[in-house]
Amino acid sequence: MAAAAVPKVSATTLANAASFLRILTLSFISFAAIASRLFSVINFESIIHEFDPWFNYRATRVLTTDGFYEFWNWFDPTAWYPLGRVVGGTIYPGIMTTSGIIYNILHFIHMPVDIRNVCVLLAPGFSALTAWATYFFTSEMKDPAAGLLAAIFIGIAPGYISRSVAGSYDNEAIAIFLLMFTFYLWVRALKQGSALFGTLAALFYFYMVAAWGGYVFITNMIPLHALALILMGRFSSRLYVAFSSWYAVGTLASMQVPFVGFQPVSTSEHMAALGVFGLLQLVAFTELVRSHVPEQQFKQLFRWALVAVGLLGFAGFVVLTISGKIAPWTGRFYSLWDTEYAKKYIPIIASVSEHQPTAWPSFFTDLNMLIWVFPAGVLLCFRELRDEHVFIIIYAVFASYFAGVMVRLMLTLTPVVCVSAAIAVSTLLDTFVDLQEPVSESGESAVSDGTKKNKRVVHTPGRSFPKGTGIFGLDTRLGVVFNTALLLSIFVLHCTWVTSNFYSSPSVVLASKNSDGSQSIIDDFREAYYWIRENTPKDTVVMSWWDYGYQIAGFADRTTLVDNNTWNNTHIATVGKAMSSPEEIAYPILRKHDVDYVLVIFGGLIGYSGDDINKFLWMIRIAQGVWPDEVKESNFFTPRGEYKVDGDATQTMKNSLMYKMSYYRFAELYGGQQPVDRVRGQSLPTVGPTLDYLEEAFTSENWIVRLYKVKKEDNLGRELRAANAFEAGKKRKRSRPASKRRTAVV
Repeated sequence: MAAAAVPKVSATTLANAASFLRILTLSFISFAAIASRLFSVINFESIIHEFDPWFNYRATRVLTTDGFYEFWNWFDPTAWYPLGRVVGGTIYPGIMTTSGIIYNILHFIHMPVDIRNVCVLLAPGFSALTAWATYFFTSEMKDPAAGLLAAIFIGIAPGYISRSVAGSYDNEAIAIFLLMFTFYLWVRALKQGSALFGTLAALFYFYMVAAWGGYVFITNMIPLHALALILMGRFSSRLYVAFSSWYAVGTLASMQVPFVGFQPVSTSEHMAALGVFGLLQLVAFTELVRSHVPEQQFKQLFRWALVAVGLLGFAGFVVLTISGKIAPWTGRFYSLWDTEYAKKYIPIIASVSEHQPTAWPSFFTDLNMLIWVFPAGVLLCFRELRDEHVFIIIYAVFASYFAGVMVRLMLTLTPVVCVSAAIAVSTLLDTFVDLQEPVSESGESAVSDGTKKNKRVVHTPGRSFPKGTGIFGLDTRLGVVFNTALLLSIFVLHCTWVTSNFYSSPSVVLASKNSDGSQSIIDDFREAYYWIRENTPKDTVVMSWWDYGYQIAGFADRTTLVDNNTWNNTHIATVGKAMSSPEEIAYPILRKHDVDYVLVIFGGLIGYSGDDINKFLWMIRIAQGVWPDEVKESNFFTPRGEYKVDGDATQTMKNSLMYKMSYYRFAELYGGQQPVDRVRGQSLPTVGPTLDYLEEAFTSENWIVRLYKVKKEDNLGRELRAANAFEAGKKRKRSRPASKRRTAVV
């Protein structure tokens, strides 16, 4: 009986099956990316995190409640009192507009979702889109298999999760998706010479400009790539069409964002793109002239034209910069190249923790195994060195440097690390999973027998290798695959652990462990903000350090002097001066600015290290930059150069308003014993400071948030007169002879 014939599967069917499996895999990756960012909601609740997200949330509420027109023209008189803030012209509206559109769509289809939940879950939702964008981008670099690995890496890498967990409603929540998708469209436009993809890249670039100030990274990365290709002699019509369409449309579109305005044609950060655009036009014109002029004449003409254009371009740039037509580089730019620049000249920038240089452990915490696979992927890009591979190399070099200079820029390094690591791991698996032995270009076995020099290996089908021998034997293949799978499993466990323990705690709700291992929730921030909201008049003015301005406005809905926008250094320095001055000097400053309450954060009781005493030196430095004769940092250090808060603290420190508000009544908690500041590890005097011009209004359960009411002049006058009379009476009593004092007592 004849055996039944096995039906052949067509190539189209196999391709469709592969596409379906890739889509299914990407769907699971998207689910994993979203799920890994929900620890904060599961462990705590659906709440906005950190500081800046509270302003974004507040602005989004205005957008959804009052409409886009009111949002766009919103002037907020409660911020930066008494100056106010023109909100519509000083923000990147992308994240608010995105949330507003999603909110309206959900309500249109009769899903009454609260805007807070839309804001909380926006970042996890866009993380799934980022995984897809990274898949497409990496597929252009190598193949879909590498794309899937890159999507997995970016989906769970802590370096990206740190700014995209549920509740992290900051601009980066959507910016990394826009970054990767813009780069993907740029690569497609370059490979195909497509004005359509170039225009699409420009539109997503415009979306990026509207969403995040980090759009400048794209503004300079794409021109650097184009310039590198020109210098490598790879100019082509494809490059000309792709770059010209991206730059022309993208620049015009980006200028429609009010906060950006004419910056793309008037600031130094954007001049690289403009210069490369002009250079491309010159190169294209040169190629046209080459085709019409004899070779010898062309070389001479080109030499003189190159010198003339270079000199004219440089002279024009210098003249326009000196005349003010082109704005000079900003302090943030200089701080990327000189890590001490901000500390010396712009302390407000250096005071931000995410602007500090990155510690080495952070690379391993945020990237784990990817950090050592990443260079291998970059090296593999040199093997083929196609135009798109040049982009990866440039991206890797610059992102690595910037991530080392500033903690915040770890976010821009993570995508290229994931892409490069995916290329390396995919190449490794391609080599050792394939049952055919790789052969050299000459057709010889890639395995060296010790008598021949190894030749460059290309992965092409060759003869089957005998089982169990050589570097491509079955045992070696199994060992490599097993170790790779083990490392990937450890990577997943590491990412999950880091995400759940490090990046899923909202800053307004703190979690600690009790002695029995159970979890204790510290909710002092919300307790204090709720007290302010319920117990103070609507027009109350609250002064605090700028870190807490957005939270006070969002939680308590009260007017603040300064907030996280940090646009007015003098106003922030005024707050710093008040905090670092004695009461009698600080009081006129408070009354001049109509301050009703002063809020300070104090962690000495429970060991909360992010308190204002630890930030105090930055307040002093910022104030000293404006009033160098009145505020001196050296006065707050002991003769040995120590920053002390105990009995050895300087008199200037002990008299400062910040010190008094932090340690007021602190000694009472210890019942006459030696009080101890658990953050600084220092013992304080048993008799604490007193307050004459302020009075304690509220202290949270764990003493983290302390609120003081500023006394009015009439009440203050009566109290001071009574206090002076009491002190005078004590002095008179001490000055009487002993016999008279005894008589008086009798």
